[in-house]
Amino acid sequence: MTSGTSKSGSEGLRKLRLVYILAASHSGSTLLAMLLGSHPEICTVGELNLSGLHDLDTYRCSCLAPIRECPFWSGVSEEMSGRRLNFDITRAGMDFRSGGSPYVRRLLQPLHRGAFLEFLRDAALALSPAWRTSVPAVQARNVAFIDCIRARSGKPVVVDSSKIALRLKYLLRNPQLDVRIVRLVRDGRGVALTYTDPAQFADATDPRLRGGGGGTDRERERLSVEDAASEWRRSNEEAEAILRGIEPWRWMQVRYEDLCTRPEAVLTSLFSFLGVAPADVFHNFRSVEQHVIGNGMRLDQCRQIRFDERWRSVLTAEQIKRFDKIAGRTNRRLGYN
Repeated sequence: MTSGTSKSGSEGLRKLRLVYILAASHSGSTLLAMLLGSHPEICTVGELNLSGLHDLDTYRCSCLAPIRECPFWSGVSEEMSGRRLNFDITRAGMDFRSGGSPYVRRLLQPLHRGAFLEFLRDAALALSPAWRTSVPAVQARNVAFIDCIRARSGKPVVVDSSKIALRLKYLLRNPQLDVRIVRLVRDGRGVALTYTDPAQFADATDPRLRGGGGGTDRERERLSVEDAASEWRRSNEEAEAILRGIEPWRWMQVRYEDLCTRPEAVLTSLFSFLGVAPADVFHNFRSVEQHVIGNGMRLDQCRQIRFDERWRSVLTAEQIKRFDKIAGRTNRRLGYN
């Protein structure tokens, strides 16, 4: 667990405070978000880009209400309407990659790959009148959405567990946001296992609640070990690329394994980094009212933090060898031997 030095000053006090979880998928971001959201000063609703919600006729909020019937989300819609912004969770308009011309969508497909390539991407995007019009609108919409979540929850700090670095890039450019980053890492072999069978290893314990809450099949999402290793490696390379250009005081790294086995120590360090009061939250994080979108574990009722190391017994020696060939160097660089 590492962090940069803190920074004091008044420049961030007038801005909306946003905590961004930067991670590969299936690294424990929903658990981390819910633990942070249990703090009396912090609210999370999961992934603020609001993409990938599966079948919205069956998708459930973490309160178990159908997403269209959840009182919290209805309240957020009312807050947005009060700002003269139409809000429909099925077409939220928070994702910088959604909409736009085919030209823009193609340019936004690649992951973040460092300062020079991002300069080239920005230059190419600047040639699109549609992008020059849409990006300020999406920025303003994200600010309004974050502020509405603050107003509805009564908490001054909001967590976004969207994970992808490209979204973080644009949020960092928003002058109305004071963004702090928590980079979450997990042993890539554990992440790879979840990609090979997300229903079994990265979803609700109750099969009836998997696939967003409706028990839908996730067979099409399954990846081979090779593809899973590549996805995990690329996501971590993306995170490292963007963090190289970010001031050290703005971000902190946390290991999933430490979060699960030493939650009190990790959360104490995180709360200090985020500038909120110390709080004992990990014992009751399931009992705090939360309305989270994201990984199916949000629908579980177990109050304990479960450390998932099933990869040790499920992955075969051959599968681990295939993972190591593609992503072993990155895994070892992150401290996993």
